[in-house]
Amino acid sequence: MDIPDFGIPPQLARRMSMAEQHEYLRTKLTRRRTLVTAGAVAGGLLTGCAGSESGPGSGSGTSGATASASASASGHTQVPGAAVAPFGRHLAFGADPKTQMRVSWQVPVPVKKPYVRIGTRPDELGRRIEAEVRDLHTPGLTGIRAALDQYYVHAALDGLLPGTTYYYGVGHDGFDPASAAHRRTIASFRTAPSRPERFVFTAFGDQGVSKAAAANDHILLAQKPAFHLHAGDICYANVKGRGEESDGYDPAFWDLFLKQNEEAARSVPWMVTTGNHDMEAWYSPEGYGGQLARWSLPDSGFDPRRAPGVYAFTYGNVGFVALDANDVSYEIPANFGYTGGKQTAWLDDRLTSLRADPSVDFVVVFFHHCAYSTSSHASDGGVRDEWLPLFAKHQVDLVINGHNHVYERTDAIKDGEVGRRVPIGASTDPTRDGTVYVTAGGGGKELYGFPAGVKESYEGHVRDHDSVDTFEWAKSRASKAETVEWSRVRYRGFSFLKVEAESGTAPRLKVSALAQSGDRIDHFEVRRGA
Repeated sequence: MDIPDFGIPPQLARRMSMAEQHEYLRTKLTRRRTLVTAGAVAGGLLTGCAGSESGPGSGSGTSGATASASASASGHTQVPGAAVAPFGRHLAFGADPKTQMRVSWQVPVPVKKPYVRIGTRPDELGRRIEAEVRDLHTPGLTGIRAALDQYYVHAALDGLLPGTTYYYGVGHDGFDPASAAHRRTIASFRTAPSRPERFVFTAFGDQGVSKAAAANDHILLAQKPAFHLHAGDICYANVKGRGEESDGYDPAFWDLFLKQNEEAARSVPWMVTTGNHDMEAWYSPEGYGGQLARWSLPDSGFDPRRAPGVYAFTYGNVGFVALDANDVSYEIPANFGYTGGKQTAWLDDRLTSLRADPSVDFVVVFFHHCAYSTSSHASDGGVRDEWLPLFAKHQVDLVINGHNHVYERTDAIKDGEVGRRVPIGASTDPTRDGTVYVTAGGGGKELYGFPAGVKESYEGHVRDHDSVDTFEWAKSRASKAETVEWSRVRYRGFSFLKVEAESGTAPRLKVSALAQSGDRIDHFEVRRGA
């Protein structure tokens, strides 16, 4: 695809990420803040950044009104705001969950002056915060798909009070969520407490759009989680997941996905990271332009504009680290090494700082590709080579993956071997035993199985512990046989992880896996120094 010249030399544009192109162009805006179509330069993302009223939660750059004017100038017919209903609301924390929340949503056509109203009572949404529009253009492919424009809206809510329930509504000129006609659209969220207290979080990967995915959301909400971790392969608009333009791609799946998840994600922050199916090669060299358009994630990573799925946050007494395993995967090499080792160096530094923080009892790391799994994709040798030494060095308490569409849980792994057997219902100490790895890939996409002759083994259906011959992706990117002693629990079915974190004199993580029926299929505890 030829790259039009909108102010960036084509040779330079081809080497820049989408966010870098946006920043380059944003600095060239006139005082009238004429919107430059940065997305067309990269084949995709048109980002209009928000100005704000005085007070916390403001951004900078062009406004939603400017984005709408630009859309009209480029041939879009302006639809009256009263006829445009927002949809697909989804939340995410900022870098500090005690004081920051990011509210995101979608509109089907351009709108003027989008905003969020918030307050501590549903009938008093007195604070109004302007939002930014990110216009994503996907070019058509003859005989395969038509071109599609999508409009994502984001508001940064800063300066919030810890441990406080806020009510909010999203709107734009002509659509006021506080009006009687739209009051039913008001939702709520709660910020993290100022001091550690008991909380629950949930996790899965590999969700997609399906009845099973929606059913998982329903059971998940019943657990009343403070937030949800999504370990990648979010929507599956990219069919093949190789990070190539030949993968096959339908961006309209994102509309369906955000509508499907709105009931959960409008009140539960959805903390996503990047899977192989989330490398959408049509938008930027790494394929993350779509992610930058659709999600507002913490900017606490080493390079939020180039690696948006890499970040960290602390909630209560637990530090969380999200990683992009596409950077180290031997199995799927499209983005192999794209950070030049910077992500791994950042990981080492971040784990060091978390372990030095006296308020942090536990560290949980989540990413897509499996460090340990016997299912279809098996274990990724790149993940093992790059990150397992750091997990051991810093005594990471729990690692959560997706990628394989099953539930599988290891014993505690220490120095590449079983450090301690952790049967269902047992307790483990990472300072002594090593780290437990969980594959929670039963989020809703079609299920996988286990190798021939390997039986499921889960709560109520426990089998004798057995060895399994499987495959690991080796450095040569050829596979090699591995005899497995670490596979403790295996379940082929839709499921998700529920973790209850407790602080105080005897902190612990109570980890459970729930089937889509709500039945428990696994549980164990993590206690440090017990």
